[in-house]
Order: sequence, then structure tokens, then C-alpha cells
Amino acid sequence: MTRQRGLALFGAMIAVVGLVCAGIFAGLGPGKGLADDVAGSLLGNGKGDGSGGGSGDGAAADGRGGDAQGRAGAHEAAPAAAGAWTGTWAAGAVGAEPGAPHGLPGRSIRNVVHTSIGGTAARVTFSNLYGTAPLFIGHASVAVADSGGPAAVPGTMRRLTFGGERALSRRVPVGREVVSDPVTLQVPAGADLLLTLYTPSVGGAVTYHSHTRQTSYLARGDRTEDASGTAYATPTPYWRYVTAVDVRNRQSSGTVVAFGDSITDGVGSSAGSNHRWPDFLAARVRDSAYGHYGVVDEGIGGNQVLRDASATRSGRAAITRFGEDALGRPDVRAVFVDLGVNDILHGHEHTGARIVAGLKQLTRQAHAHGIRVIGSTLTPFGSHAGYNAVKERARDQVNAAIRNGGVFDSVVDFDRLLRDPNAPDRLRPRYDSGDGLHPSDAGYRAMASAVNLRALLGSHAPAAT
Repeated sequence: MTRQRGLALFGAMIAVVGLVCAGIFAGLGPGKGLADDVAGSLLGNGKGDGSGGGSGDGAAADGRGGDAQGRAGAHEAAPAAAGAWTGTWAAGAVGAEPGAPHGLPGRSIRNVVHTSIGGTAARVTFSNLYGTAPLFIGHASVAVADSGGPAAVPGTMRRLTFGGERALSRRVPVGREVVSDPVTLQVPAGADLLLTLYTPSVGGAVTYHSHTRQTSYLARGDRTEDASGTAYATPTPYWRYVTAVDVRNRQSSGTVVAFGDSITDGVGSSAGSNHRWPDFLAARVRDSAYGHYGVVDEGIGGNQVLRDASATRSGRAAITRFGEDALGRPDVRAVFVDLGVNDILHGHEHTGARIVAGLKQLTRQAHAHGIRVIGSTLTPFGSHAGYNAVKERARDQVNAAIRNGGVFDSVVDFDRLLRDPNAPDRLRPRYDSGDGLHPSDAGYRAMASAVNLRALLGSHAPAAT
């Protein structure tokens, strides 16, 4: 080959490479592009110091981008599949915190939450769903908790940004949420994280989650990046403003959502133990051949299928919040539904017909996204103060419909599992936390053990409805 022909061939090759690269760059598009891919590659190799915010592209990859202004509607469902991100923790907003109509100005709020799956990067969702004025986040951070208190494991504190490395603060409009930029962080599975934000000025009502079974902390002033935790002298039983943590895990198979009421929320379990039934389920999944799934707990105490109970801090109706709290989590593969008891106890549903119709509506919503729904029968409450024969009859009607099929894709019979053989309208004594309604730690462990992982995580598509 002559030197001239070699140079010509080399030039042609360069031109082809240029065209291919241009096509690749054009095909990536905004919000799902090269920066995200490169960041993912670095994370997968354990590179990068992780001290700063991400590009923002990762946060936008599933339609829930870092800018709260970018969301189409406060209650609109995000796409069900997100690919790169997996939910490791979540909590539904229950209402506006009593006694805090103007927020917590001048305070740092350190929320302690428990992960289900680990990862190499994290992003955090902050919500102002029940706010009455814009939420001003002056500073925010995430860290791995050291021994479950307010202190961080050395070297894990990460500053959170919003929409770019210089955007250290964010105003979240009323009724909206914001997702932080991703940060590089080795997030352990089955561990506690510290989600901290500082609110410098007077605002509106605090969006919160009440039945956490977990101690979080408050401090005066901006102590967002205080890794020692010494300033956090005020314990608190609430999660404030935070509603989700997602991780990047290249081995992940997706997210499982446990969607329900106080029984899914873990009321009655030992405080600080992470003995809610979804916690036990997450541990089972981690130890199983199915492996890498995130399990997030979207239980809300007092939640009803049909009626909004936000005024009593029990959240929006399930048929309203399902799109955001369940289907809106990243890369959802299955939803487990355990709901209906509160419609009978507090919603004055004297028959099961409307409850069953509402549960079927949840299943239809999930199927529209190609997501399977596993459901449970309603557990006994015969020794609870609100019990009577009319309510027991309504529970029996709901359970009969669930067992007969046509409500969920698969059923776990929590009623038969937990009931006393000698008094079927009551919980078995060792499974009763003491109030006749909520299971004990042993009851929650039994519930998680009863879930068929193949039915929950199997790959076959849901039946059409």
C-alpha cells in the first residue's frame, strides 16, 4: 500500500468514527446521557472521591429529575421503569405535622432510615406535598450512620446538590418534590443512612411520616455536615420531608414495593429494630437466589383504599397515591398490597364490595405499567376496640373475594397465617403486639416468611384485566 493510500484510508476511518460518535451523542439526549454513563462506569470501578454532586443527568433519568419545577403534577405517576436506579428506602407522606405550621426554621433535621439494597451512588427525594409555603432547603447531606445514632461513619458524609454542583439550596414549591443530584457513596445493604437537611427560614407546614419506629434527631443551626452528631441533642420519632432514597446498583433486578397501612408500616414492632415485615422480607430476598432487589415500605398508618385521610395524618386514599408512592418508584417489578382494614374500621364500609373494587383498581393501574401485584387477605382484629359483627362480616367478604381470585395476580393468606385457630376472628396470641390489631415482631417475621419469592419476583407477565 502506498503512503498516500494509507493516509487516505486513515482519514476515511477517522471520518467514520466521527460520524458514529456524533450519532451516539445525539442518541443519548438530555437527562439520560454520556455524563450518566461515565459516572456509572466510574462508580462501578469504585473511582471518584464522591464528595461533590453528580451531573444531574442521573436524577432525571426516570422522569423524576432534580428540578422540582420539572414535574408535570404533584400527584402524577412517574414512569414505572428507570433502569439505572433502584429504590432502597421509601416512606409515604402522611400529612402535615401538628404543631409545626411554619416549619422548623433554623434547625437541622437528621432523618435516620434503613436501607434494603446497597449501591455505589445515592440520590434523595425531598417532599413538600403537605406544605403551605415553599420549602427552602438551605443545605442537605447524606451519610452512612455509625451504630444507628446521629453520627456518621468517617469518610461517608456527602453534600447533596440540586441541579448542579453549585446549586447547594433549593426551594420546593407547595405540593411538589425534588430529587437531589446523585452522589458517589458506598451504600451498605441493611444499614442506616443519615438524611439531613437544614431549613434556614420560616416556611409552611412540615410534610412528615409519623409511625417510623425509628429515632431521628434535630439540632440548632446548620449542622448538616456535622459527622460527629454531637449537636443533635433532640431525638424525634418522625421522618420529615424525606420520602425516598434510590441507589445505583449494576446487579440490581429492580424494586419491590410493599404498599399498605399500619401493618405494612410496622406499627407494633419493636422500635429501632427494623422489624417491620418488609424489613424481614428484604433480608429474605438478600439471602435468596433472587438476590438483588430493593424492597421499599410504602405503608401508612390508618391508610384507606377509598378515602383521603390526610386530615388525620393517615395519607391520601390508596387509589390516589398508588401512582406516585408505588408505581412512581424506580424500576418497579412487583407491588405487594395489604389494605382494607381501615376502610372497615374507620371508613364506615359495611360490606366488602367497594373495598374489593378499589383493590381491583390498584391492580389495573399496575398492569397498565406491566407490573405484577401480589396481595394479602385482611388480618383478624376481633380483640381490637373497634371490632363488631358488622365489621367482621365485611372483612370476611373482602377475604372471600381475594381468595376466589380476580383481585390480585397472586395471594398470600395473612388471615389464615396469623389468626388464632381457637378464635379465627382474633390474632394468635404470640403474633399479637397487644392491641388486637397489629402483629408482634414474631407476627411480622411470619408474614415475611410466608411470601413465596418466586410468585413475588417471577418474570412472567401479569394477566390482562
